[in-house]
Amino acid sequence: MSGTALLKVEQLVKSFGGLMATNHLDFDLVEGEIHGVIGPNGAGKTTFVSQLQGQLLPDSGRIVLDGEDVTQMPAHLRARRGIARSFQITSLVPSFTAQANVALAVQAREGHSFGFFRRAWSDERLMEPARAALETVGLAHRAGTPVGDLAHGECRQLELAVALAMKPRLLLLDEPMAGMGRKDGAFMTDLVAGLKGLTTIVLIEHDMEAVFRLADRISVLVAGRVIKTGLPAEVRADPEVRAAYLGHSH
Repeated sequence: MSGTALLKVEQLVKSFGGLMATNHLDFDLVEGEIHGVIGPNGAGKTTFVSQLQGQLLPDSGRIVLDGEDVTQMPAHLRARRGIARSFQITSLVPSFTAQANVALAVQAREGHSFGFFRRAWSDERLMEPARAALETVGLAHRAGTPVGDLAHGECRQLELAVALAMKPRLLLLDEPMAGMGRKDGAFMTDLVAGLKGLTTIVLIEHDMEAVFRLADRISVLVAGRVIKTGLPAEVRADPEVRAAYLGHSH
């Protein structure tokens, strides 16, 4: 796939004791694409995306975002540079409404103080973009509902709205369909499909049907390294991929 490289990962290594979770991993991301990352359980997918976000720092290697080396940069500074992560770690406030949760993200993006929640909820500069994000994910009708009263699938939609409110250049989606039934999973797949071209996405997902429908390219991780990157049809047909992953149930 041709285009401008937004992210380049070079020879990334991360070990936990004697386990090498990321094994000299190379990866590139083209601006505007949805790039699926698949692999069997224990392949190192979440460890990899945690290093992209900055939650984990690698032992060696480089992560370059839009020409800037961010390898040792903490997560909050990467967020300011446009990296947002959703789904792996839920950060919703159960007692706040759906719209208030998104307004918090808008507030953080704009650099306002977190100390004045009441003012935030009455500030149209925060609430209007929060409503827009809820509209994008199909949750506008639940804007005034406390998070604790939302269904699982609705919480997943809200997490996506929170991430989008940060206006990310790079959106890391970690298992967005996890725990969803067929109907909710199909709805979430449609939501992610609607984001294509609006932001650049790294998608980690076990739902192969969703990955092969959504991704412009797919990288396959096995034992902490990429064994194949290519178009969905190329990945599906690759003998090494089929032997290592697609031929196995998980």
